[in-house]
Amino acid sequence: MATTPAPTAEQPMDDDARRLAELGYKQELRRKWSGFSNFAISFSIISILAGCFTTFGQAWNNGGPVAISWGWPLISLFILIIGFCLAELVSAYPTAGGIYWWAATMGRPVHGWFTGWLNLIGLVAVTASVDYGCATFLNLTLSALFDGWAGTGQQTFGLFVVILALHGLINIYGHRVIDVLQNVSVWWHVAGAAAVVLILVLVPDNHQSFQFVFTERFNNSGFGDGDTGGLAFWFYVLPLGFLLTQYTITGFDACAHVSEETRGASKAAAQGLWRSIFYSAVGGWILLLAFLFAATDVDAINEAGGFSGAIFETALTPFFFKAVIIISTIGQFFCGMSCVTSMSRMAYAFSRDRAVPGWRLWSRVNRNGTPVNAIIGATLAGLVLTLPALYQRGGIPVAFYAVVSVAVIGLYLSFIIPIFLRLRMGDRFVPGPWTLGRRYRLLGWIAVVEIAIISVYFVLPIVPAGVPGNPDFSWTAVNYAPLAIGGVLLGVAIWWYASARTWFTGPRRTVDRPAPDDAPTPPS
Repeated sequence: MATTPAPTAEQPMDDDARRLAELGYKQELRRKWSGFSNFAISFSIISILAGCFTTFGQAWNNGGPVAISWGWPLISLFILIIGFCLAELVSAYPTAGGIYWWAATMGRPVHGWFTGWLNLIGLVAVTASVDYGCATFLNLTLSALFDGWAGTGQQTFGLFVVILALHGLINIYGHRVIDVLQNVSVWWHVAGAAAVVLILVLVPDNHQSFQFVFTERFNNSGFGDGDTGGLAFWFYVLPLGFLLTQYTITGFDACAHVSEETRGASKAAAQGLWRSIFYSAVGGWILLLAFLFAATDVDAINEAGGFSGAIFETALTPFFFKAVIIISTIGQFFCGMSCVTSMSRMAYAFSRDRAVPGWRLWSRVNRNGTPVNAIIGATLAGLVLTLPALYQRGGIPVAFYAVVSVAVIGLYLSFIIPIFLRLRMGDRFVPGPWTLGRRYRLLGWIAVVEIAIISVYFVLPIVPAGVPGNPDFSWTAVNYAPLAIGGVLLGVAIWWYASARTWFTGPRRTVDRPAPDDAPTPPS
């Protein structure tokens, strides 16, 4: 497969390499991705075959069908607005640093510092949660196929480690085919989701009514004594159910992180970003409605903690049950592979600007243009973040939902900073080929408010046993998202004021031709 080498003095730059040089970087990663491949990585990370299956229970228990049938399109609309705001930024600044690069450029180094760390922890958590969800469904698949497979939590964690390692190896040694695999992933998700919908429509003997799907409310959260009409339900329980949508449709900043590997990135990355959100929102809603119409055995689903697998097991024959979970498991595997790609590019770019301890190691690329060390380091970080799941014992998988919350909060908080800085710049912002025009102000403020609200909700306890002072309090039930996010923010804040503010100057140019407004070079 033909690749684009870094430009040299003898070889003139193409438009992409020239624009990258204007932003301060030489072409080190291989620019061989098409616009479709750029779209494909975000579409694969969003993965309706992953989030819709693995976090379905969060919405089922916190709101029930209305949290899904109405909550999904409502929250998707807000996420699309966020995507439009980010698409305008990636069009102007198509760099692998993406989110944090925009913040440091439009604001000050301190903005880039905090944005980068939030984005990195969010990407690590997304990768960990996707691979753990994949391990859960693989465990279910093996239990269905082999009578001797027990399907325990320890086995799930062991499978998680294996899947995480495989994704690291694919990204290290599959440099020639990784973009092709992203394209295959798109078609697997499209065909797979369509097949699941058809199975759920045609195979079950009975289906739920439209009234059930669009009006039924559940409160299995433990909060409010099961009430579905009080203030606690509408302003606490139901918003917790929106985590299904907010988590599933995330990771779309991958279009920015691979923009240095994408041809025509100023347009292709912007279009790939918002289109991945839009098509996932439409496809995901159709898929979830199929789930709800097939959810005829409500008691069994409640007993399973809202786990989507209970829908398929009670509504389908054994053959079609196995078919659905296999389709989902493979889709989730593709999703995790894409997550590692995005996460490693962010780790590489942030290290390139010397923000990560041991930056020389993580910013190194091999002869194939692959950031091998960044891949290894970031996957190990995902393993460490998920260790509490090893001690989870039955019931609602609080540890998994905590990692999901870390992913959502980390990523969306990293989005809010550059979006706010764009609003502050006003007409001083120089847009790229894809721009919002005068609509940026309205859309930007909607995005800022939505992110602020969800960031508060998703650090709150998921179950009553996770509330300090509750008679049934248990540390295994605690939503440790605020501990993880707060710990990172506290650590990087201390580091910033103690040391980093004296040497971290934001994006560090790697080309010989300096810009007039270059910041001083940080020490080695």
